[in-house]
Amino acid sequence: MGNQLIWNEQYNIGVDIIDKEHRKLFGILNKLFDFRRQDEKSQWGCHEAVKFFREHALQHFADEEAYMESVGYAGLETHRRIHKNFRERTLPALEKELERTKYTEDSINHFIGVCAGWLIGHTLVEDHAIVSGETVKQWENLLPEEEQAVMGQTIAGLLHAMFRLDAKLISACYGGEKFGDGVYCRLIYRTGGKKKCEYFLVFEEKLIAGMIGGVMDIPSEAVDIMRMHVEEYVAKRFVERVKEYFPFGEPFETEEEQWLTYEQFRRVFEKQSPQFSLLFDTGNGYFAYCMAASDLLPEGDGAMTLTQNAMAEAEKYLRREEEGKDAEGRKKKLLVVDDSDFILQMMHELLCGDYDVVTAKSGLSTIRGITLDRPDLILLDYEMPVCNGNQVLEMIRSEKEFADIPVIFLTNRVDRESVRKVLALKPEGYLSKSLPPESVKRKIDQFFQKKKESPKTVRPPFLTATLNS
Repeated sequence: MGNQLIWNEQYNIGVDIIDKEHRKLFGILNKLFDFRRQDEKSQWGCHEAVKFFREHALQHFADEEAYMESVGYAGLETHRRIHKNFRERTLPALEKELERTKYTEDSINHFIGVCAGWLIGHTLVEDHAIVSGETVKQWENLLPEEEQAVMGQTIAGLLHAMFRLDAKLISACYGGEKFGDGVYCRLIYRTGGKKKCEYFLVFEEKLIAGMIGGVMDIPSEAVDIMRMHVEEYVAKRFVERVKEYFPFGEPFETEEEQWLTYEQFRRVFEKQSPQFSLLFDTGNGYFAYCMAASDLLPEGDGAMTLTQNAMAEAEKYLRREEEGKDAEGRKKKLLVVDDSDFILQMMHELLCGDYDVVTAKSGLSTIRGITLDRPDLILLDYEMPVCNGNQVLEMIRSEKEFADIPVIFLTNRVDRESVRKVLALKPEGYLSKSLPPESVKRKIDQFFQKKKESPKTVRPPFLTATLNS
């Protein structure tokens, strides 16, 4: 990302109160470029600049809407919808990311990229339309907000099911803003009757590298060797999963797949009138999902309405995810915590066939791992140095949102006194490290089976001191 935003006279629309505020908002974003260093002073400066930007943006929206109303602008409601999305969804999400990451350079770049791209695009298109008297065609086919919400939840659910990403929708009017180095995919489908549907998937580069690294089980730096083929597979498979929930009634065949530069993507995308144009923060990078199917719209309708069947399928899928039941192909997530590389490797090899296994070597990395991706079960070494299992369990139980995560201790000690101390901490139980591997695997399988049979039982009573007998 560059170091400054350059004001261009083409951004002026000829309305003094609007033009002045646009220049002010550009100036505030430029201040953020100066506060990206990692020190206490720069963090305070970023915080103040973001607060200042929000206050001016909200006042600008109010002034602009009042002006549009005073001149009887026909596109007022569309404009209001775009303002509302940015005000109520995009800005709060960007601010939360800044607070959560303590104003890292990546999160500041996200803020600047999304806000600057939105401001420039909105000024050149929607705001210029105010004085020309034309309505903006790009957003005329956006589906109603409730249908946007269903699609947003479905995409977030699929990102979690396929890639274990906890995505949050930050914009339902993604206008092609550049939020970082990205990978831009365009998939074009046609039916036998030549009806056309286009999908645009935008992956932040670090996100796609992490996703592909996970799919291929290879380090991120080795991804480039087969990157294009795997990206194609990931994008097509994702679109196919979405189409399962929102069928069009007649089969589509792939006509063309394109990998675009950002400039090519912008030129193509600005000509679209999408039904969905969604931007997500996955916690590991940004992702945009856009769909344009203008020639599939029923004659006389302004938008393609999701079928009741598709809505019901999406809601059923989301309900299943929320209830914690296994979707097809979804594995339970285990977090194994031990200071021994040998134990971690052994447990990973033992369990990875049936479970999604993540490892950690310390109490701190345990808490970080839980925060980023909540596990279904924690296998926790009791005898770790520095911060032992007792202390880690206390930290987990002290946080309300983590307190109900089941924890099973791993221990080398199985004498009566040691077992008594372990069980006094009220874990789900303990496993002796001296158990045969097949016994460890069987006991973990039994844990999930009993939990499935008694879902309301918080602590399935199966792991006891008799395990080593």
